[in-house]
Amino acid sequence: MAAIVACFGNVLRGDDGFGSAVAERLLAVGLPAGVSVLEVGIGGIHLVQELMPGAEVLIVVDAVDLGRPAGTVVVQRPDVLDVAALSPDRRRDELADMHLATPEKALMVARALGVLPETTLVVGVQTTDTDRVGQGLSAATARAVDVAVAEVGRLLAEHVVSGG
Repeated sequence: MAAIVACFGNVLRGDDGFGSAVAERLLAVGLPAGVSVLEVGIGGIHLVQELMPGAEVLIVVDAVDLGRPAGTVVVQRPDVLDVAALSPDRRRDELADMHLATPEKALMVARALGVLPETTLVVGVQTTDTDRVGQGLSAATARAVDVAVAEVGRLLAEHVVSGG
């Protein structure tokens, strides 16, 4: 597998469903051979399992809160905790959620297992209502879906060898 695009989020929590909306759009437009789109939802352990056979590139899509204007799409390299460097108490606290509901937890476990690709990027959208119970994205987040899809396409073109 050349690349995995892992879309996180909970469609029952307002803008937290952003990743799901991006996954749906990516599957509709189609992607190059060797690229897999996963709608991870809130089960990051699924992503870790998918990384086990190996991937060259991982792009995570998720709602973020970076204090930017709503709907702003950002691309960044995640800062992934090194499990081996944590105290036993902190390690237990960090790994208590065995579903690995957040990208941070899933990436931390993938790194600990040696399956996190060197090229790992996050495409995030600044959201406003991830705590709202209910389906549907805010207007600003909905407008950001196409921008995020374009960013994923750009990153894949930049980091994935064609036909890989």
